[in-house]
Amino acid sequence: MMQASIIANCVFNAFFGFTAITFNIVTILALRKPLTIPRAVKTLLMSLAVADLGVGLLVQPLYVAYLVMLKQENTQNSTFEIVSDLWGNTAYFFTYASFFGVVALAADRFLAIHLHLRYQELVTHKRVVAVVIFIWILSAILTILIGRTPNVEAFIVITVDSVCYLTTAWFYFKIYLTVRHHSNQIHVLQEQLAQNNGTDMGNAERERKAAVGTFYVYVVFLICCLPLTCCMIIYLSIGPHTVLTNLELYTEMLTYLNSSLNPLIYSWKMKHVRHAIMEILRNILPYLHN
Repeated sequence: MMQASIIANCVFNAFFGFTAITFNIVTILALRKPLTIPRAVKTLLMSLAVADLGVGLLVQPLYVAYLVMLKQENTQNSTFEIVSDLWGNTAYFFTYASFFGVVALAADRFLAIHLHLRYQELVTHKRVVAVVIFIWILSAILTILIGRTPNVEAFIVITVDSVCYLTTAWFYFKIYLTVRHHSNQIHVLQEQLAQNNGTDMGNAERERKAAVGTFYVYVVFLICCLPLTCCMIIYLSIGPHTVLTNLELYTEMLTYLNSSLNPLIYSWKMKHVRHAIMEILRNILPYLHN
């Protein structure tokens, strides 16, 4: 059973590693184009796409190599330890950069909905870039901390994950309440923006749609990552078990699958990103045929 699970995970991760690389490269190219989505969202999505690209480019190949050596029971040499360490460190680094990116997107949409006209004044591009830099530095710090304290690794991961899950859920719950109970104020805001700034009446609606789009990113992230967190909680509660070990392989794969799904969500829920991606694909396809 364990051998079959390892083989299946090798195949799945090899395939989804390729899709993560392809989808996220196209997404990064699309986000570099002039788009009418909020600039903060664009910057945070770019950071998220880079993190997802890192998962496909480094984490999943290393994970496949780790599984192959595990299947061959070739675990008593220095090569296995090096591969295992590289996989673990890159996995934590890029998945946390992705996770914190999702939290930052939720926080940004929360501020956009609640600050209204003050949003552009307070949430500047420089501040958003500073947040992105902080996200990557924090991911590196956590990776180092987890690597140096393997005896409490699961506790740190569960604590950080739980705080992020709950914080992001709170942001979207507040966004939902605001959109539901203050639709009249949003309509007034649309008119004010159109009259005072010379913009069309769809600006506030675009803010709402951006919030909905990033919410789908969070939902998919939750579906993909929560099972692995639950496995770790069960592991801490009952200790190692054969069924749990097999289950952990698939929840790990599900976590990495998220890096392939995020670009699909952008193109599905964000029209301007979708159009930019389609334009890139139309330009690439003729060269592939030639």
